[in-house]
Amino acid sequence: MRSNGQGIAINGFVEMIGIVPGKLGEDAEKTKAALAERLGITQEAINRKLQASWVKDDLFVPIAYLGKNQANIDYSDLPGVLRKQEKARVYPLGEAAAHLSGYIREATAEEIAGRSDHLYGPGDLIGRAGSEQVYEDVLRGRDGKRISIVDATGKTREILAESAPVNGRDVRLTIDADLQISLYEAIREDAGTAVALQPKTGEILALVSSPAYDPNAFITGMSDEQWDAWNLNPDKPFLNRFTKLYSPGSAFKPITAAAGLELGVSYAEKTREIKGLRWSKDSSWGSYYVTRVKDSPKVNLREALLYSDNIYFAQEALEIGADAFLKETGKFLSNVNPNMTYPFPKASLSNHGIKNEIQLADSGYGQGEVVMTPLHLALAYTPFLNDGVLIPPVLDYQEGDAVGSSGISVISADTAKLIQSMLADVVNNPGGTGYGAKIKGIELAGKTGTAELKNKKEQKGQENGWLVTFDTAESKLLIAIMVEGVEGRGGSGYVVKKARPVLEEYYSK
Repeated sequence: MRSNGQGIAINGFVEMIGIVPGKLGEDAEKTKAALAERLGITQEAINRKLQASWVKDDLFVPIAYLGKNQANIDYSDLPGVLRKQEKARVYPLGEAAAHLSGYIREATAEEIAGRSDHLYGPGDLIGRAGSEQVYEDVLRGRDGKRISIVDATGKTREILAESAPVNGRDVRLTIDADLQISLYEAIREDAGTAVALQPKTGEILALVSSPAYDPNAFITGMSDEQWDAWNLNPDKPFLNRFTKLYSPGSAFKPITAAAGLELGVSYAEKTREIKGLRWSKDSSWGSYYVTRVKDSPKVNLREALLYSDNIYFAQEALEIGADAFLKETGKFLSNVNPNMTYPFPKASLSNHGIKNEIQLADSGYGQGEVVMTPLHLALAYTPFLNDGVLIPPVLDYQEGDAVGSSGISVISADTAKLIQSMLADVVNNPGGTGYGAKIKGIELAGKTGTAELKNKKEQKGQENGWLVTFDTAESKLLIAIMVEGVEGRGGSGYVVKKARPVLEEYYSK
């Protein structure tokens, strides 16, 4: 698998440590114990490999691949222990693309027996996660087979059936390896995710999940300590966050704004009079209320996006109405290309419809039961750069001629341009929530969001921070970044700070 010429998962070489049994000498057990300690494995694991039926005294018996943390360890003092270069799967981007690349491991007895086509045999490696698993049948070749009649001397007399070997197909992804690494480095110390698109063509330029693991460890050998460190980490390095559904929070507000404009419920300078930082429609809401950060008695649509006013968009959703809200905003969610091989769950506005006014109000500012993957959210912003057209995503160049294909018109060109100008204010106006992402010489637009995960208003819960941003002049890049647990760290402003170096690096090239 390759991205813009750089390998994501390739056939390369790794260094292997092994034993020639006949050269272990008299202190064989002592040597094996010392080797086990340096490799971080058990002596029993070494003995199992030395007891294989094919092992002979003069043969090199592979014990483990040497990872980057073991490459400088000296083994020269151990008799019978040798280092050797071996062909193996290599993941050049390491942790930065771990959830995208996935990894391969040896097929289990159940997997071998479960294939009616007898594709797998003992010792075969198969994809366990990520693209390795998704593209398993494409990447894997087929062995050639021949059924023939031979005589007593071994000479072939007749070929009864024969099939030629078939090479696996290379998979070329749209990923920009440099951008993939840059985004991962930006959030690697956090639990979070990031997606980048070319918003005109739908090409996916990055799919990042953090924290991550090094997929090379599954090839080069992993110590029990390393496995425990990853497996027991509360931030779950094995969890693929770019395929997880999240509440988009205020990053959803441009979609509500677009729906209101399309339905004639709203217009750019429509003003709502709102008093204080809390609001509820009437006594039927009981103790429930909607909050906002900035107290402004009169707010228009442009200002509501600029300051990210929850109350404004709660009222907007109520004025739109449940059925119209679901229909209009739902157009932005129907965009994941069914031809894309890599699977993503479906975004959703509600579990079983909008049941009441409180849910509708919360949905207007991206809470309630609204859930999207970061890819969905990024794609939902493409109409604002494409005269109202929602662009389908592309990850595999070889899946037809999807790159640059036409999308679905979800809003008018006028609405798209108006929303884009408002989102430009969010980044360029000093009072905007995205002002921290402003870069000299680059015309950026975008929206921040903070999704609150709690059951009651009075509770303190986890907050996930969002930033979606894009350049408006050339439309080269659109990114969506989400970091979990930003409460007490500046909310979505924390995410803006993480994104800025990525944007500076990308646009400086």
